[in-house]
Amino acid sequence: MAFLDEEFTLDTLPVGTSNFEPLPEGWYNASITDAQIKTTKMGDGKYIACKYTITGPSHQGRVVFGHLNIKNASTKAEEIGRQQLGEIMRAIGLAKVTDTDQLIGGNLGIKLVVKTGEYAGNEIKGYKSLGSVSPAAVAPFKPVGPSAAAGAPAAKASPPWARK
Repeated sequence: MAFLDEEFTLDTLPVGTSNFEPLPEGWYNASITDAQIKTTKMGDGKYIACKYTITGPSHQGRVVFGHLNIKNASTKAEEIGRQQLGEIMRAIGLAKVTDTDQLIGGNLGIKLVVKTGEYAGNEIKGYKSLGSVSPAAVAPFKPVGPSAAAGAPAAKASPPWARK
């Protein structure tokens, strides 16, 4: 048992005003307000944990979290995470990232969907630029993988997480 240094009574404690319901599906303007490298639960991979603060057009101040797998035992999960990182970099105008701090402060559009299950919440399913991003700041898209090595043209199919 641990004794508190003071007595707390219900009538003296503030009432919370936080709303943890998922945001409605759609596109939102957001700012990346935190980005950290974390290790996966299994300990065999790494991901970038991003915190996005909504700036508009509604729900300003609400926070959404997303993970970008950058090293994973599943090559597909790693590929998807790296594609997402590339989309974020193009949206915020970064040609190169060597530190997660470079992502912080980036403003972009994020597409939210509502995920259901044991815990309802939002999941990020897309990223886009909010305005004009200097083309000189963004590296041109270069496909990776076996088709790129063979010189085959890159397919314009939707990424796996964007398909329904």
